[in-house]
Amino acid sequence: MRKLKLGSRSARSASALAVGILMVTGLSATSASASSSSANASPELGVRFYPDGDGQCDGPTNPPERWFSASDWSTPIRLDTDNRAGGCQLSFGLYDPSNSLAGLSATYTWEAEPGSDDTQCENGGPKTIPINSSFRTFADPIRVDTDGRAGWCNLTFALSGRSDIILEVQWYGDDGGDAKGQCKNTRPKNTWQTVSDGHPVKVGDDTDGRAGGCYLSLRLNRQF
Repeated sequence: MRKLKLGSRSARSASALAVGILMVTGLSATSASASSSSANASPELGVRFYPDGDGQCDGPTNPPERWFSASDWSTPIRLDTDNRAGGCQLSFGLYDPSNSLAGLSATYTWEAEPGSDDTQCENGGPKTIPINSSFRTFADPIRVDTDGRAGWCNLTFALSGRSDIILEVQWYGDDGGDAKGQCKNTRPKNTWQTVSDGHPVKVGDDTDGRAGGCYLSLRLNRQF
């Protein structure tokens, strides 16, 4: 009768089984680590901003989509639409992999000031900012094309459903430009207005042929 030798089929099978167990154990540990990282990830605010004409939309337009962790300011974008061809496309989104924004509703509304030429405020109306836990996405864009036509457009941010989450808004004009005339409801640079549950913030854009433009920067934050 033949004896079992070291290195036989049975020994090799036992070795393969041990390697398989180690591989599965390592994969499980990696998956658990990734899941834990996602569960603790900070929400992000997204800004999509790009021109559809002649250089009236300054700031980080390449790439046009940028995401910013909660408590960080978004990179300022500059609106300076006038009689040059085209305008600016602008939209926002919220990415929430840890579901820490559960219950929050966020919107922005683009509409003409009463008595204004509303053809400057295209793709207007209220837009719900998507709050997605699986992937980054944006609401429908608004189109900014204010110029020498009468009046201006208002952009209103609103939150509801959570009293502890706020959105801070910086809206200011160029130094030396006609900031008060072109940028309605401004605050000095590095100061801001706060959007909270039931307390919206409205800013107005009336950029035209006058000197200067308007800057917008946002920050998602928690109110303690």
